[in-house]
Amino acid sequence: MRLTVIGTGYVGLVTGACFAEMGNDVACVDIDQDKIDGLKRGVLPIYEPGLEAIVVSNVAAGRLRFTTDLTEALATSEVYFIAVGTPPNEDGSADLRHVLSVARDIGQRIDHYAVIVDKSTVPVGTAERVRDTIREELARRNLDVPFDVVSNPEFLKEGDAIMDFMRPDRVVVGCESDRARDIMRDLYGTFMRTHERILFMEVRAAEMTKYAANAMLATKISFINEIANLCERLGVDVESVRKGIGSDARIGYSFIYPGCGYGGSCFPKDVKAIIRMAAESGLEPVVLEAVEARNERQKRLLFAQVTREYGTKLHGRHFGLWGLAFKPGTDDMREASSVTLLQDLLAAGATVSAYDPVAMEAARRELPAAWFERGALTLVAEPYAALTRADALILVTEWKPFRHPDFVRMKGLMKSARIFDGRNQYDPKRLAELGFIYTGIGRPPFRQETAARTVDRARRSS
Repeated sequence: MRLTVIGTGYVGLVTGACFAEMGNDVACVDIDQDKIDGLKRGVLPIYEPGLEAIVVSNVAAGRLRFTTDLTEALATSEVYFIAVGTPPNEDGSADLRHVLSVARDIGQRIDHYAVIVDKSTVPVGTAERVRDTIREELARRNLDVPFDVVSNPEFLKEGDAIMDFMRPDRVVVGCESDRARDIMRDLYGTFMRTHERILFMEVRAAEMTKYAANAMLATKISFINEIANLCERLGVDVESVRKGIGSDARIGYSFIYPGCGYGGSCFPKDVKAIIRMAAESGLEPVVLEAVEARNERQKRLLFAQVTREYGTKLHGRHFGLWGLAFKPGTDDMREASSVTLLQDLLAAGATVSAYDPVAMEAARRELPAAWFERGALTLVAEPYAALTRADALILVTEWKPFRHPDFVRMKGLMKSARIFDGRNQYDPKRLAELGFIYTGIGRPPFRQETAARTVDRARRSS
């Protein structure tokens, strides 16, 4: 098939590259000339494991191209994917200006039947607005060109997007015509050789499915974080509780890992948007508002732990920070817990040395320049450099290289052997035996004297 993908951000670039990988002829369009020029040279604007190789190989094979010429791209395509951003407005609703602008552009150019696919995350009813916008532009041209508008939301996890796209557990398609349904089934059929996993439904149902899915996952995260906070008060290790409930097949282990809050481009934005949709429909979104409120508090939990230990005035305190991206496998720092923590630490007078395996360039680009200029924040070239003379290590993102560090080396570098673990990566007992003071999320204190008693009991029993 000949496809046009409008927007070369995270969703658009992954979508275009993966369709090209399956033999389709794909044109990716963007109004940003610098971005298009970079993509033609193989320079990607985002980090996603495996994406660069797919882009480079398909450009070389002639199946994937990048352009700013929408007219030429649409003229030779039969399916148009709208994959532009829908950032939140101040009231939490999704900003559809870019989506509707693309719809106008399509209406001004379309001259043959095509399927217009909403790939962006959009509120219920957006497909109808896209359809109306295209019809208005066709009317101005005195044309009656047939087309269909389809909702095909993405369910990509940053860090695993290629696998999610190439081997989807389901493809949700909202459409109203048999012609569009046949085209979408043909397009996705090559991804489903063993059995079909396309779920056809009404357009509005498909739009709602995306929001409901992300809200459900965010709810699981906020739920386990609330349980973790209760466990801390009751002297219970939430990690034991997590395993106890995760072994229940009705619950499962996914998204019940306690931590310092969720972030990224999807969950925060989509929870806000569905809350707004509920309010506009006259429904009080009690559960969804609680999910958002818990997450906002959770993002400030690490700072609260630090101030419990050192007080609210942190002048003269220096901290090492591991992890800046909102999750492993990406350089995305949007709504990241690290940003909230840095704001609080630096406002309290602390200085920070930070390291992330992937997000260093994003940090230099997106964090306030004043933090670097006044020496409050330093980005270092390797993780151990962040620990020199540090009062404590604060782990925010659970990258694999952080899982088994050299604790003896760490202790020798740090001013004091203190770890605040925002993702419960480490074993409190082992760290206590090594002489560290450890604070996790929803885990009771396990200090050196406790470890010593445990070792003594083990020796006596042997």
